[in-house]
Amino acid sequence: MESPEFTEYDTRLAAYAVVVDDRDRVLLALWNEPDEPLWTLPGGGVDLHEALLDGVVREVREETGYDVEPGRLLGVDTMVIAPHDRITRTDRWHKGVRVVYEARIVGGELTAEVDGTTDEARWFPRDEVATLRRVGLVRKFVG
Repeated sequence: MESPEFTEYDTRLAAYAVVVDDRDRVLLALWNEPDEPLWTLPGGGVDLHEALLDGVVREVREETGYDVEPGRLLGVDTMVIAPHDRITRTDRWHKGVRVVYEARIVGGELTAEVDGTTDEARWFPRDEVATLRRVGLVRKFVG
């Protein structure tokens, strides 16, 4: 298959956080858009005029209730989704560019997102994360 020109597919820039507390627990959010919800890193789409770091701080606050301070860049992950595999009905391919940071909590309290793409935020012992139904981003950056 020949690759389409960049104007012929949708690109979404997103920022996510790996938050680990002093008890070696990982903060995850339950993504509710797929048919069967999956655990994901807190984060999401960066707004058009928003800086990446501002986006990850906003997204973590929306999905978990916590204020975070982003730290070290852990990596950038890309994924390509065919039109027939997208959640939204479209004839366009999708390329997701996901930037992942370490982050530490500096305020707030655990709260579930209301009317968003996640239903719940929860702490999990790091050694239990591999047993969860989770997205590939969690597998890659946490385990």
